[in-house]
Amino acid sequence: MNYSFLQFLTLFGSLSLFLFGMKTMSEGIQKLAGDKMRNILSAMTSNRFMGVLTGFLVTTLVQSSSASTVMFVSFVNAGLLNLTQAVGVIMGANIGTTTTAWIISLLGFKVSIATYSLPLIAISFPLLMMSRERLNSTGETLLGFALLFLGLEFLKNSVPDFNSNPEIFEALGRLTDYGFYTTLIFLGIGTLLTIVLQSSSATMALTLVMCANGWIGFEHGAAIVLGENIGTTITANLAALVGNNQAKRAALAHTLFNITGVIWMLIVFKPFVGQIDHYMVKAGMASPIASAAMVPIGLSIFHTAFNIINTLLLIGFLKYFVFVVEHILPPRGKRLERPQLEFFSSGFLQAAELTVFQAKKETKQFADLAHRMFNFIPAMIIETDKKEFEELRERVSKYEEITDRVEVEITTFFVKVSKNQLSGHASEELRRMRLVCAEIEKIGDVCYKMSTLLAKKKEEKVYFTPAQRSELFEMFKLTNDAFEQAIENLDKGDQFARQNLPRSIELEERINAFRDAVSEEVIEDIEKGVAHVKSAFYFNKLISSCEKIGDTLLNISEAVSGVNIE
Repeated sequence: MNYSFLQFLTLFGSLSLFLFGMKTMSEGIQKLAGDKMRNILSAMTSNRFMGVLTGFLVTTLVQSSSASTVMFVSFVNAGLLNLTQAVGVIMGANIGTTTTAWIISLLGFKVSIATYSLPLIAISFPLLMMSRERLNSTGETLLGFALLFLGLEFLKNSVPDFNSNPEIFEALGRLTDYGFYTTLIFLGIGTLLTIVLQSSSATMALTLVMCANGWIGFEHGAAIVLGENIGTTITANLAALVGNNQAKRAALAHTLFNITGVIWMLIVFKPFVGQIDHYMVKAGMASPIASAAMVPIGLSIFHTAFNIINTLLLIGFLKYFVFVVEHILPPRGKRLERPQLEFFSSGFLQAAELTVFQAKKETKQFADLAHRMFNFIPAMIIETDKKEFEELRERVSKYEEITDRVEVEITTFFVKVSKNQLSGHASEELRRMRLVCAEIEKIGDVCYKMSTLLAKKKEEKVYFTPAQRSELFEMFKLTNDAFEQAIENLDKGDQFARQNLPRSIELEERINAFRDAVSEEVIEDIEKGVAHVKSAFYFNKLISSCEKIGDTLLNISEAVSGVNIE
């Protein structure tokens, strides 16, 4: 067969245009409906059927089960979905991916969408130039849609001319002579293609093109579709490699679910395909086994029927899937101190528009770590055992290193995400989280200085008076109240933070007032000879440090609420 390198590049370019169109459309839809998607996922309950519906809707919008599954695995990684919810959502994602086949079958082969692609691009281009975000996202969605079908049209025209090369048919014919093994061969082809292309939708497009041209039959196309269901799980597993244990479990559950479905389908494959052929003929359509033109419709029916039946059959066994993956990947020992990010990493950058979820979760965890670090300070004050005191000091030192590292990692991640095209709302939220993380790191520095002061005080054998201790612990209580308010604001979001900003300001003012009052008392105690100068010095430094933390906590609440952001 004469097939030049230039023709190969044309084929590869057509496929690349198809994938680029899908990516552009996906990003446009995420920006257009990003907030709604976040609300849907936030409102997710443990109801498995709601989970399936959510997975279906999100995958239908994103038009890629690989992208949506990676997204859902990242939500498990971020603690936004538990494992049971995630498995239900992934089941729905498998159904959602069938819409791609229907769009291509009903529009891509019946109507020359490429004819309308250029007018669509003409409409989308001015919208992309608009300053209004919603119009801009609509333009991006239309552009992606146009490019997707332009790519499909080029794909149909750039595949090798098999009709004038009968040896190709002979090679394919040889693959069809092995009975049940033929099904397994084409299943393997589907799996490998999806792994290479990293998109079940792209593999489905190639399969429909091959079937529409009569190069492979209905049964062989159906076997490739089954292979796509296995191949599409690889993307999520690759993403989960850089996730936590729960993310790995979610990806493994996806794999087990899809493989279980393929196994039972292989058992009933011949009669199932035969039934689809029977019902299509009964409905007045041509047989997909006899007519190549009807194979795309037949494959779309097969793909949809298989995924719906598979979900209905296995949804009752959801808890057993969770049990199996938890047994295969047992929990690790709980770490109180983390050297790196827990809730997101570069493996999840495909869902850039929705990284705000992970950003908030990671930032809140960062704030919790700083809060734990702060509470080591009062523990050091009351600790009399030298060994225990040194252990507490080492922990503060370790936490300070962790806060420095985590702040750098979070900022680096935010910069990577910012390189992707995000909606204005998502960009603003990520910017606020960056400011919050910078403030949290400052708290770590202050706590470390406080621990150093206490260590020097111990070396110099300086002791606080009972009154000083009492006032220090009163200050610690006020600071803890401010900590809890700031963390609650982080957890519940900007609306809650704005409503409770007066409370945050009041707490900071109480800390300031208490600092002013005790500072005056310190001077009076020194003049009266009640307190030693050195103990008064350390006492005053600790009080001032708490006041600095109070200022920083108010900065955090203001950043979350979007007020007074520099």
